[in-house]
Amino acid sequence: MTSLYGRGGIPSSGRLGLLDASASAELAELGWNTEDSVDLLWALSRAPNADLALRAMTRLRGVVGDQWSAVDALLRTDKGFRGRLFGVLGSSDALADHLAAEPTTWRLLEPDTLPDTDELYATMLASVDAVAEPGEQEKGNKIFRAGLQGPGAVVALRQAYRNLLMQLAAHDVAPTVEDERVMWLPEVGAYLADLADAALTAALAVAFREVCGDKPVPVRVGVIAMGKCGARELNYVSDVDVVFVSEPADGVAARIAGEMMRIGTLAFFEVDAALRPEGKAGALTRTLESHVAYFNRWAKTWEFQAQLKARPMTGDMELARAYHDAINPMVWRAAEREDFVHEVQAMRRRVEELVPEDQRERNLKLGSGSLRDVEFAVQLLQMVHGRVDETLRVCATVDALSALIAGGYVGRDDGANLIASYQFLRLLEHRLQLQRLSRTHLLPEFDDDEGMRWLARAAHIRREGDLDATAVLRRQIKHQALRVRKLHQKLFYRPLLEAATRFNTEELTLTDTSAERRLAALGYAQPERALSHIRALASAPGRRGQVQLLILPQLLEYIGDTPDPDAGLLNYRRLCEEMDNEWFLRLLRDDGVVAERLMRVLGTSEFIANLLMRSPEVIHLYSDGASGPKLCEARPEDVAKGLIASTVRQTDLRRAVAIARSHRRAELARIASADILGMLDVPQVCCALSNVWAAVLNAALTVAVNASESERGAPAPARIAVIGMGRLGGLELGYGSDADVLFVCEPLPGADEAAAVRWSQTIAEKVRSMLGSPSEDPPLVVDTGLRPEGRNGPVVRTLAAYAAYYEQWAQPWEVQALLRAHQVAGDEELGVEFLHMADRSRYPAGGVSSAAVREIRRIKARVDSERLPRGADPATHTKLGRGGLADVEWTVQLMQLRYAHEYTSLHNTSTLEVLDAIGSAELLPETEVAILKEAWLTATKARNALVLVRGKPVDQLPAPGKQLRQIAFAAGWPEDQAAEFLENYLRVTRRAKNVVRKVFGE
Repeated sequence: MTSLYGRGGIPSSGRLGLLDASASAELAELGWNTEDSVDLLWALSRAPNADLALRAMTRLRGVVGDQWSAVDALLRTDKGFRGRLFGVLGSSDALADHLAAEPTTWRLLEPDTLPDTDELYATMLASVDAVAEPGEQEKGNKIFRAGLQGPGAVVALRQAYRNLLMQLAAHDVAPTVEDERVMWLPEVGAYLADLADAALTAALAVAFREVCGDKPVPVRVGVIAMGKCGARELNYVSDVDVVFVSEPADGVAARIAGEMMRIGTLAFFEVDAALRPEGKAGALTRTLESHVAYFNRWAKTWEFQAQLKARPMTGDMELARAYHDAINPMVWRAAEREDFVHEVQAMRRRVEELVPEDQRERNLKLGSGSLRDVEFAVQLLQMVHGRVDETLRVCATVDALSALIAGGYVGRDDGANLIASYQFLRLLEHRLQLQRLSRTHLLPEFDDDEGMRWLARAAHIRREGDLDATAVLRRQIKHQALRVRKLHQKLFYRPLLEAATRFNTEELTLTDTSAERRLAALGYAQPERALSHIRALASAPGRRGQVQLLILPQLLEYIGDTPDPDAGLLNYRRLCEEMDNEWFLRLLRDDGVVAERLMRVLGTSEFIANLLMRSPEVIHLYSDGASGPKLCEARPEDVAKGLIASTVRQTDLRRAVAIARSHRRAELARIASADILGMLDVPQVCCALSNVWAAVLNAALTVAVNASESERGAPAPARIAVIGMGRLGGLELGYGSDADVLFVCEPLPGADEAAAVRWSQTIAEKVRSMLGSPSEDPPLVVDTGLRPEGRNGPVVRTLAAYAAYYEQWAQPWEVQALLRAHQVAGDEELGVEFLHMADRSRYPAGGVSSAAVREIRRIKARVDSERLPRGADPATHTKLGRGGLADVEWTVQLMQLRYAHEYTSLHNTSTLEVLDAIGSAELLPETEVAILKEAWLTATKARNALVLVRGKPVDQLPAPGKQLRQIAFAAGWPEDQAAEFLENYLRVTRRAKNVVRKVFGE
């Protein structure tokens, strides 16, 4: 067995955690393989990366020459120096390179204190021989003129900055090696911000020299720090965001600002002015008056949010302070803006979309449960409550959280936990950036043992029980991210419950007014009503109230992410009051997927919410099964069989209709829920809705015939079939569509034809009246308006009567209507016979006459000019508008009338399938076919979304505003992209209209 100790009790390389094969030789080269070096060796072993530290020490020995003995002596006698040197060398490749490149800088690590703020400024300014401009220091301004300029100034600034950064890093990481004073995160962030201030003051001094030479500076330039630097919580490696204010804002001011940014970026860190008005497209410098005018008229919510962290930094501090005093009060009014909530939500979503899917668990800044989650939540709460509570008007995240806790806006325990998680994640971020002085926020891969081991040691994480430091780090990362995610929703919603119930007044002091302000900021248009709903839900008696208190914070967060939180919360309350049993709340408590999906539906669709009130059993289907979402597991044929079987077992007509309605209601709720949750595409939705309608017609017809036979005491005298027309015939029904049908009968052998037709007429009318009777459900309108002779003709005809009419009297529009005819209910053999008869009219040999085609074109022109409802916008009417459903369907049907006799593939009732056939037959170019298909799908999706949101048949898209955001969301677009949804609709339908005009020869 190999000993862990060398001769005389000297620890071996392995015992010290040195893994490099050359470690023993390097220790010997340094003279550290002796018994009097044991303490030194154990200290080295505690460095975050002992091999890295040892290699750096070997390099340092080679470059310091005669000074090595002084270094070695200090390491042996001064634990503080030892901790600082081993700590920084084991933490940072980049700073180890800096020490090796600048051999004398090791002495900067001797002092056990850091340079204070005045010394930071003195060091940075001295590096470029900068002197104060006459009279400026007396005014409190930071305006200096450098003696150096050009590349030499950049090199000098970089050297000075890197020296100071190394000193801070050494003091920061020393406790990982020796028992030195811990620098807490706020202290480190503030020091880095002070260092950035001093560095950019020196860079500005060089800029003055570059632009103005020895001449007086003709402009006033103030620099405002933004972001983390503005909040004095800067990272080791970060962009430093700035905004410039100048008097005047001329070319000289812009050149000075540009030079400062260029020099600062070359010497220290990226200097970014993208937070200025109009972003990178805006002027680099503006006058104070121009800044104020911009914020009064044009600024977006994110720009006000960015101003939370603004502070005067350098240059003309009088001007910078005037900027801050003018703009800062506007920040606290931003939450009153009409689109505040939607812009904030959109901003958060855009940030999340920036993170690649495979990095979301590893990104400390932008991932799930990340630093941005904390910062975003805190800033939103500041903007909401800071309007009336000035104690919240602080910059740093930890300070703001402390103020929120002190003000009673965040629970003490939750706030303390969030601060701890935030500081832990920031500490990891600092250590990752120190390693190579690179701007990174990405954790090592979780299976990267070496990377995780280094990070754990650099973050001073130690073994716990059976877990080594690496395992502890992995556990902590997961724990902290999960805690941030949970606290994120508690931060907003748990205080609302406590404000509503007052069950723990010692913990929080959120008043009703504060709660209402918070609800308004979370998207509730009527926060006082929302608070009353929350109070009612949380105060439910017994077990129900306890479960509500447990689940409501998460449910409220889900509802808050929908386009109409007020309606969502009201619908949830209605649903809870409608259901007496506890399975519903248990399901929401135990299955987060069900809770999230249900709240999304309730806050989006009035149509589905009303269905669920009467068919709550559908909520069980919101969970996932073995093969995916249960909402998509039902097969159309099984649904139809179940509906028909349940209905026809009833002997009472009213009871039978009630059963059919119940099945249809549940199926509508299932289909619509799957639709709005993005589980079904447009053709699947249309087909499912059409199959439900067909099943209802089949069931109603069967019940009516059975009842008649029982009443007559004799078999039915005729066979009856129901022919689907229009969208029903094409299996393309939407949520608001009626069922266009024809009834056809055929007297049985020996039956009197007149009596059989009268009996069939009675059955047809009974089916229509049964299904059309008033109900709380979506209407079941059976429309026979497409029958021969229209509303003046008999509702039922025999097959021979239909054949005679279509052969002798059919108008072109009636032939066109037959193109969508398809058997959907009743006697299937009779239905097929009808279709064969119809084929002779709709697909005649040689094609329809040119006169008929002209008549169709004339009718289409008349429809375009006369049928659009008064006041409707032709650009956004989904049915009759430009490039909408009617345009595409008329175009397809005209192509069928002209070419179906030649191409049997056009013998189809589906618009989309006929379009595919038109493309395959090359009757239209594939590009034009694709345009028509996209328009049909887009218009159908929009039309269905209108019904889902409004709860009733609507064809007109609304103007931009809240309702359009709801429609866009229901159609599958992010709520903040309602404008893009509308723009896409207009573009798609406009292109389709061009194809329609071409086909119709307009």
